[in-house]
Amino acid sequence: MRNQPPNRVNQQAAVPVIDLEGLRAGDCDATKTVVEQISQACQNTGFFQVSGHGIDNRLIERVFAVSGEFFDLPRATKNHIEQAGPVPGGLMYCPLMTETLAGSLGEAAPGDLKENLDFGPGFYGVDWPTEPTQLRSTWHEYYGALSTLAGELRRVFALAIGLPENYFEPLFDKHLSSLRVLNYPASTPAPGQLRAGAHSDYGFLTILRAGAGSSGLEIRHVNGAWTEIDCLADGFVINLGDAMMRWTNDHWQSSVHRVSNPPVDSQPRRRQSVAFFHNPNPQAIIDVFDAFCKAGEPKRYAPISYHDYALEKYRQTHGDEAPNPFSPPRAEVS
Repeated sequence: MRNQPPNRVNQQAAVPVIDLEGLRAGDCDATKTVVEQISQACQNTGFFQVSGHGIDNRLIERVFAVSGEFFDLPRATKNHIEQAGPVPGGLMYCPLMTETLAGSLGEAAPGDLKENLDFGPGFYGVDWPTEPTQLRSTWHEYYGALSTLAGELRRVFALAIGLPENYFEPLFDKHLSSLRVLNYPASTPAPGQLRAGAHSDYGFLTILRAGAGSSGLEIRHVNGAWTEIDCLADGFVINLGDAMMRWTNDHWQSSVHRVSNPPVDSQPRRRQSVAFFHNPNPQAIIDVFDAFCKAGEPKRYAPISYHDYALEKYRQTHGDEAPNPFSPPRAEVS
């Protein structure tokens, strides 16, 4: 019998859908409305969905198609791509069950039932493979499109905090963002094993697109219950990361979420999703904004560089001996 975690509520989470079309058109009233809606969502759950984002659905379909071709390659072929390497902007592959996201919360659990393929200009991986032939060009095109969308959202975040619209721009001049495609094969989980364990993202914000027919993305509420997000067919799920919650002194939320297993009485199906993790440059200092320390409220966090913060989080989910994907490997001394 496939394992299914307890305390699951069979209802869909109320995650607001926010239309960005007016914002992108420069409509002042629409921009004010979007700022207010996103501010409320960030304070409540840190999750919302966006429509009117302007990204061509044909590009999204190509990303899923070419990534699926990669995951369908023989395991030995995929395993030639390592989790880190010497090539800036290279590719990184995390095989099935080698990441335990629950470890970021200090929880012991079996490895997650997923495999990841990652790329980011600020990360160090290995040379791109020769097949699928369109993998590199398609991923670079999609990365650029989501970078543009993320830039629009971070300007909204600045306005929602009461900062100048361009406040974050110097911190994202060489942002440490990455594109990750996740493949969840049809599998029978071990006790306590999930497709993606309970965790919160540790960056600035995440832009997620779930594959057609995908389900299982759930948010944990303060009462401990889990509810599933009804993913918008032509939209994106946006969620805050811990770095943004830290910047706002926990006034904005980075909610714990997971990808649950299919129900016991259903046929397990493959699931795919594409996540864009948008993060500041490595030298950016995460320090609580004064706006969230009014009336003598103390800062809950000491300042830290994004590099040091992200590396700590990465090692929690990949192990203390995991290579540093933010720096090139050191040459061996003989």
